[in-house]
Amino acid sequence: MPKYLIAFNDEWVPEHTADELHSKSEASRVVTDDMKAAGVYLFAEGGIDASTAVFHVVNKDGTAFFTDGPFVESKEHLGGFTVVEVADDDAARYWAGRLAVALEWPQEVHRFPSGMTEIVERHASDGG
Repeated sequence: MPKYLIAFNDEWVPEHTADELHSKSEASRVVTDDMKAAGVYLFAEGGIDASTAVFHVVNKDGTAFFTDGPFVESKEHLGGFTVVEVADDDAARYWAGRLAVALEWPQEVHRFPSGMTEIVERHASDGG
């Protein structure tokens, strides 16, 4: 079965009080508990933003080059994500919709490629 990333950027989340954030956490926990019961849940985490970036790393002449802090050119930062393994896009749409309603902020869904062949074919077809 395909795996899907359901994610949101921190910038999509409006300001909330501590009580409101606790309420959102509880609401999303209900959805992830339902995902677990359905056998589709793989992993989820949230509460991340630019301030949680520890470092970034790039290849510099075959050596890993580390810089502290976030990648300064980033305008958006991952806020949280859930990974599910479901039968198809419709099932991923269902779970993403449940999260969007529970959290009251947008979610974006990506289907992970099924393997290297799919990645290579996609890049070949778009000129990449």
